[in-house]
Amino acid sequence: MPTKRLPGVLADADRQKSLPKLGGMARPNGVVIVSERFWAFATTDGGLFEGAMPARSLRVARIPLVRGLLQLASSMAPLARGRGVARGRERFFILAALALSFPLVALPARLELPAALALSALLLVWLFRGRTLRLHGAEHRAIAAAEQRRLEACWSGAASPSRFSPRCGTNFAALALPVTVFAERLLPVAGASMAASMLAALLALGVTMELWKAVQHPSGLLRGLLLPGLALQRLTTREPELADTRIALAAVASVLRRELV
Repeated sequence: MPTKRLPGVLADADRQKSLPKLGGMARPNGVVIVSERFWAFATTDGGLFEGAMPARSLRVARIPLVRGLLQLASSMAPLARGRGVARGRERFFILAALALSFPLVALPARLELPAALALSALLLVWLFRGRTLRLHGAEHRAIAAAEQRRLEACWSGAASPSRFSPRCGTNFAALALPVTVFAERLLPVAGASMAASMLAALLALGVTMELWKAVQHPSGLLRGLLLPGLALQRLTTREPELADTRIALAAVASVLRRELV
């Protein structure tokens, strides 16, 4: 999409009464924005890659625990299948690191925590390399601008929505840790089979997703559970420059242009 068309697309989105819920992820060289149907990856060198999200079964989407796991898997679709979002070796590294996290629960208790910390540290250092921290903040800012109908003002720099987001994956990680610890206490997996250990890990992820959805309920009754994740975002984001925000807004515009057809 030519840059000169972007402000017009954003202004049109600002006039809409409702917009689809957006999510995303920051990469060292760009920002991915996703809706339920589409994704777009805008790069720091001006490139734009577009694709469609996997179709969801409405029947399965109503099943507690299962729906959360499917949503997690779907969120990885741009990385796993998207051209330009992750190259071959990079894609293999990401998927391998995620796959290795499940067998960790089968390790002896004295090894499980050090191994989990080492894998998490390696993955975080690799994920947040380069320009990622600023682009992570830009991703949050662009999504907040869409929710506030301030996309055009955000593009011009007249508006600067918060770089912190209640739906950030950092918040999910902050919830997942205590849920996983509680699940291990409730369902001890030390010495259990690999299948049982992986089932316990999947159960913890499913419960975390349900809790994550609950804390974002408009009533705000459980909003306090987001505080640890929001605090962590001070480490996983940096204040973006206008150029960073425009990269994220280009991806937002691509998704909304297709959603609003």
